[in-house]
Amino acid sequence: MKKIAIVTDTNSGISQEEAKELGVYIVPMPFIINNEVCYEGVDLSFDRFYEIQNSGTKVTTSQPNINEIAELWENLLKEYDEIVHIPMSSGLSQSCETAQNFAESFGGKVQVVNNRRISITMKSSVKDAVKMAKNGNSAVEIKEYLEETGLDSSIYIMVNTLKYLKQGGRITPAAAAIGTVLNIKPVLQIQGGKLDQYAKVMNVKSAKAKMIDGLKKDLEGRFAGFVKDGSMRISVAYTKNIEAAKAFAEELKQVFPSIPFECVDSLSLSVATHIGEGSLACGCYRVY
Repeated sequence: MKKIAIVTDTNSGISQEEAKELGVYIVPMPFIINNEVCYEGVDLSFDRFYEIQNSGTKVTTSQPNINEIAELWENLLKEYDEIVHIPMSSGLSQSCETAQNFAESFGGKVQVVNNRRISITMKSSVKDAVKMAKNGNSAVEIKEYLEETGLDSSIYIMVNTLKYLKQGGRITPAAAAIGTVLNIKPVLQIQGGKLDQYAKVMNVKSAKAKMIDGLKKDLEGRFAGFVKDGSMRISVAYTKNIEAAKAFAEELKQVFPSIPFECVDSLSLSVATHIGEGSLACGCYRVY
């Protein structure tokens, strides 16, 4: 049986400590702050990130350095036979395509997965990859499975402030100003790796109801077969509001008692850069 290394990045929500427990390798995502590069989970903690963001300092995301990733691959291949690399969705970043192109020079030993997931759904894919590697599946088989099932997932996000969507150009300044006055809470949706608007509501309670409604439609519709065979899971994610996230998790457990609830996780800083603190998210996804 081949020895396979699983590599992902911090967009999965997996910390360096969790990575050690799972036996996977984490590429920290880089951020540019005051013309300096900082790395998520290395020299940029969640608390420090929000402190900087709230101070008004502009924070921008960047792709991981492909040369550093290649060096990691080279070092891992001294110990492992193959590598499965699971980066952030190609729909949200070019880092996946960059890694795929670079992997061609490794003679098939590195399989880069376009899993089209992020955050809690991406974390589940990493865990699936670990299970499959332990079961004796090859790197190619793991890649094929993760790409075939990548769209069997859905995330809904309530944005607490419009400030960062405005900064990123996702909404106009006028729309942001009106939305702020009216206390509008946009609900965004991530399916297939693309961030789209799902609904606009007037308060947090309505936003949570709209997200729950989205999950219901998914679970009773296109994912009904996976619910029936017991392979669907639900999780909650948040940006610096863990108590609200835990309360939301309890609501979801009551609404969906037959579907296993997995975790309450922080949204990655790449996502937080565009939505700010106080956001809530829920997701459903198929597991191996």
